[in-house]
Parts: sequence; C-alpha cells; structure tokens
Amino acid sequence: MAGGMSFRGLRTGLAGGLILAALGAGPSHAGDGQHDHDRARQALEAGEVLPLRTILERVERDYPGQIMEVELEQKGERWIYEIKVLRAGGALVKLKIDGRDGRLLGSKGQQVKGSHRRMEP
Repeated sequence: MAGGMSFRGLRTGLAGGLILAALGAGPSHAGDGQHDHDRARQALEAGEVLPLRTILERVERDYPGQIMEVELEQKGERWIYEIKVLRAGGALVKLKIDGRDGRLLGSKGQQVKGSHRRMEP
C-alpha cells in the first residue's frame, strides 16, 4: 500500500513494545520502505502522530479482541492508523484512527456491539 506500513500478526499483549517497530523497525509493503519509515519516525518526533502504544491501548479498551494488522499511512497532511481487530465471535473490524489525536475516523466490518463506539482519549 503506497505511503503505508503494515504489521501483520500483532498480538494485543505486545502493544507496549511496538512503537519502534511501527515507526522505524518493522517491515514495509510500500515502494520505498526506508523513506516511509523515515517519514513516520520524523512525524512521531515532531509530535504529528501519537505513539502506536497510545493508539493500541485505546483500541484494546474500546474494541477488545486480537489485533491482526496495523498500518500507518499519510494521506495529504494527515496521518491515519488503520487497524484490523478480530473480535470475539469472529467479527473482523477495520478502524481508521487519526494519528494526531487518536480520534476514530471510521470503522468497517460486521456490526458488533461496541463497533460504533466513539474512542475516548
């Protein structure tokens, strides 16, 4: 995915140690992976995005389940975390979260209780 980084198979218990992987050390599926990592790292250092740890803590609280994939993409001036969560009962929910303030921008997936819940800071 152009401009994004993807991390598959993440477990919810690893949220605390993933910030470095998400913003610099993890694999990229974009054309210029190193450039993507550098841009993401610079955005974190400049305070343009919240750390992945912060985002995942909110997702785990508001959308319990197993985190299957995390992507950080820059769309224009906005950074967006796209997170896929496998919920209890097998429902897969894709969340789009504003990287700057952690606000839920949208969700897709099966309608499950809590899937339209507003993420709190």
